[in-house]
Amino acid sequence: MGSPAYAGEPSTRYFNLTHEWLAQVLFYAVYRAGGFGGVVLFRAVLLALVCGIVGWVAYGRCGGFYRALAAAFASAGVLSAFAADRPFVLTFLFLAATIAILEWAGREGRPGLWLLPPLLLIWANCHGGFFLGWVVLAAWSAEALLRRLLTRPFPGDRMLWTVCAISVALSGLNPNGFRIPQILGYYRGSFLTSRLLEWAPTQWWPPRWYSLLLFGAVAVLLWARGRVRVVDWLLFAAFSVAALMAYRNVVLIGIVAPILIVSYLPEWKRGSPVLLQFSAAAAVIAALAVGIAGGSFFQLRVNPWKWPSGAADFLLAHHITQTMFNSYEYGGYLMWRLWPQERVFIDGRALNEAVFQDYARILYNHDESGGKSAAQLLDQYGVQAIVMNSFEYVSGNVYNLAPALADPKQTEWKLVYSDPQAIVFLRHPPPDVAALNSLGVFEHLEAECDLHLEHEPQYPRCARSLGQVFSRAHEFGRARQWIGKYLSLPHERDPEAEEAFRRMM
Repeated sequence: MGSPAYAGEPSTRYFNLTHEWLAQVLFYAVYRAGGFGGVVLFRAVLLALVCGIVGWVAYGRCGGFYRALAAAFASAGVLSAFAADRPFVLTFLFLAATIAILEWAGREGRPGLWLLPPLLLIWANCHGGFFLGWVVLAAWSAEALLRRLLTRPFPGDRMLWTVCAISVALSGLNPNGFRIPQILGYYRGSFLTSRLLEWAPTQWWPPRWYSLLLFGAVAVLLWARGRVRVVDWLLFAAFSVAALMAYRNVVLIGIVAPILIVSYLPEWKRGSPVLLQFSAAAAVIAALAVGIAGGSFFQLRVNPWKWPSGAADFLLAHHITQTMFNSYEYGGYLMWRLWPQERVFIDGRALNEAVFQDYARILYNHDESGGKSAAQLLDQYGVQAIVMNSFEYVSGNVYNLAPALADPKQTEWKLVYSDPQAIVFLRHPPPDVAALNSLGVFEHLEAECDLHLEHEPQYPRCARSLGQVFSRAHEFGRARQWIGKYLSLPHERDPEAEEAFRRMM
């Protein structure tokens, strides 16, 4: 694995390998029982339960059915961006359940509080996000302590503190004990983590569901500041700071902000109950119709356009077992499809900081003075096969390795496979594999971007980057076509691209 890039890397690596073991067992059991359809349905049920719990807590707070329904739908607006088959969806559920149990049983010291210790124990072995349970327990315990100091104690505060202490203690029964704060510190200083978009600081403009909920909650809490509970201030402050630090944490706003908004908004005059019922039903039907028409609802299968299935089939059919370099986003899929015939270079477990730094230099074809070039690094790792896509779709950045290997002047690498999902290069193709024209890489770039824009037009910057690629190659007709396509799709104002397009007229 090479020398650690920083002192805590071995601990971080062990954490990344072990902290989700129970969730992995659970997802695998679902997959074995129901295939991909079962996994998709399982994830959908988990997310629906989170929204349902948010609505239930909101109803308990405000007593209004339609407010509670609105809170559930508002939560769904944020959670829909995290609809992935990953263990973090279990953290969403356990976090919402922890809040619900405390709302139901915390102040009165009801026996239901004893659901928390086993819940924290299971959570701690499903996902590292269990420390969020500590935050919620600490907020409730702090509120109970303040109430006691002010001589207005909760009837069940002693039981609450006991259960919270036992819950935290039991959560330490996991492969990493209580080291999660230390690991998070390592994450914040990690080059690898800094390159992952989900760990990047959150963008709050233009407005999105999570930003609207955060600003709405701020406004409501300030307006009703005299009535806001201590626990609400504490949770909102903690979750807002977390959301500001990393995009992946905005889901916390999606869980807590709807509850807070409906808890403290003033009552509105009710219209006709029948009208409200029909309006709510119409809204649900409209949302279902839009999702079904767009092909995003009830698709109990894998999304084939996202994965390099054709490239994997090619490697399997030709019994390619050579050392492979792959793009990060394809690592998990290729590991699943090609093991044990092939081993991936990198995958989403993020196990080696030094290897990731080399990976980035290879992928972007960096050749910095004082360091090894991409070609030297490929030689160092003994790479004989390359399987990759060509863009980081949110930023639109081109993975420069692909156009670099298209250069007719380089003869070491042969393009042997191309489809809209992936390209494959081999140093030494077997006799039954014919080399393709290396300039076909540019056709692949266009096909890959077209496929992406067809399914996710909200991320159009691959078209902008393609315009730049063709402009540098002096193919101004193709450059103008792609910049024009980028400008025709929804995007933030981009004077530079607009000026480039005008110059090519």
